[in-house]
Amino acid sequence: MSPVRGPIAAGSPDFRRINRAMAFGGFSVFALLYCVQPLMPLLAQDFSLTPAQSSLALSVSTATLAVALLGSGGLAERIGRKQLMVASMAGGALLTLLSSFAFDYTQLVAARALLGLVLGGLPAVAMAYLSDEIDGASLGRSMGMYISGSAFGGMSGRVLSSVISDFVSWRIALGLLGAAGLVAAWEFSRSLPPSRHAGAQRTKGPGFLDGLRTHLRDEGLPWLFVLPFLLMGCFVSLYNYISYRLLAPPFGLSQSAVGAVSLLYLLGMFSSMWAGKLADRLGRRNVLWLFIAVMIAGLLVTLHESVAAIVLGTGLATFGFFAAHSVASSWVGRRARPPQALASGIYLFSYYVGSSVVGWFIGHVWEHRGWPGVIAALGALLGVAIGIALRLRRLAPVR
Repeated sequence: MSPVRGPIAAGSPDFRRINRAMAFGGFSVFALLYCVQPLMPLLAQDFSLTPAQSSLALSVSTATLAVALLGSGGLAERIGRKQLMVASMAGGALLTLLSSFAFDYTQLVAARALLGLVLGGLPAVAMAYLSDEIDGASLGRSMGMYISGSAFGGMSGRVLSSVISDFVSWRIALGLLGAAGLVAAWEFSRSLPPSRHAGAQRTKGPGFLDGLRTHLRDEGLPWLFVLPFLLMGCFVSLYNYISYRLLAPPFGLSQSAVGAVSLLYLLGMFSSMWAGKLADRLGRRNVLWLFIAVMIAGLLVTLHESVAAIVLGTGLATFGFFAAHSVASSWVGRRARPPQALASGIYLFSYYVGSSVVGWFIGHVWEHRGWPGVIAALGALLGVAIGIALRLRRLAPVR
């Protein structure tokens, strides 16, 4: 048996293979997960739903994904990290294909709930894989690549589903995205090297409850677990309801034009990579709060009654969100002790619960208070997030 080699550093062939695979993994999961987001007004029209009800097509997926994340680490240790991630991607693609044949909204929501459960096998395991396999000095860059793939997937799923539904139907859009997900699963399986550093944790690492106590007793991790609830809840709410605002008077944009707003995810792809490198150089505690402040500034700009200002503000918020998420998620990977997969799972559990709970709640705010009410609610939540980021500045470096 060949000896286990050391952590993988930037510039090596394995580093490039891992980044390629993770880009495809992030693309597939988030394209399949968020492709229904710009379709919410169409679903509301076809199935006679309120905005809050139509948001369930997304919220139920993120809720079940959050639950699945808590058990994905243990399952990965039994069947293998790579095997679980490949199965997750393939299963999610097949369920997206099936959801295009739903006869009514109940069936669609049921298929989307199963989708979330299946997709839960990738995100936390991917973060744990990177934390274990990548050299610490290169982790921010590699995590940024994974999040860039996630941003590209979220953007592509939204844009493609909007354009295809505008010219054909939302059912055809889901079917084509499911087929693309199968191709991405094949490429991921072909590119990703097997995990080399998880075996020792299977035999020596603490169990679930001991690991949970370890993480929650840490001085910084509990605060890092709250941040994704707030950040993702606000971000997904922005994109959930900006489509309703832009489709309605006085703007009256087409479905394709509203979907094109998701091209702003390109800013997220850049900011996640750039922020990872900046955090590696300057320290996560010194930049995290600034990126959250950029999110708040972007939200405030969207209050202006012009399409240009709304797009500019959404772009600023997108830039700030992906930068903050990249910094916070890599901070968890650096700070957590074994089992790291559990720490990643808790982080992402909070992330997707925030997407579900805040995303659904803001639907009611939109119905009763309009866009100013939405921005006031999201601004208050991000104010709490800045307070947490400033508190984290007082932490001493762990390693």
